[in-house]
Amino acid sequence: MSETAGQTGLRAGATAVVNEAYSFACMRCGHGWEQSYEIEHHTDAAGHEFVLYVADGKVVPSPLSKPTCQNCDGHVVRIMRPGRVESARNAAHRPHRVPPPAGPVEAPKADGEAEEQGAAGQGKREHHHWHLSDLLHPFQRKAS
Repeated sequence: MSETAGQTGLRAGATAVVNEAYSFACMRCGHGWEQSYEIEHHTDAAGHEFVLYVADGKVVPSPLSKPTCQNCDGHVVRIMRPGRVESARNAAHRPHRVPPPAGPVEAPKADGEAEEQGAAGQGKREHHHWHLSDLLHPFQRKAS
């Protein structure tokens, strides 16, 4: 996500430049975009360090402090690693592969159920239709 560039292209007084890129997604309108920044490290006259974010050759506010959607000016923006928006766009344009349907799945037998079936003989197996309540039964509390 970051790489340190040499002393090339520094503004006056910059001691180092770090290149960072981020993906952004607006939670209000769904707009997504990516932006690269040159982060210039400077030291002021009092010896305090500060950074300038430069995007497309212009000094801009830090995208991490209060990101703003370029589409709706909303401020609920998710910041992600670079490439996330591009990969989502690429996935949207690929043909969707639908996996083949799964075959029938046999539920494991409880200890008592296996013994009962063995005692009943090798008769025809009855298909059990599962309900949500059957699946939630182990999690239900017993009345006290």
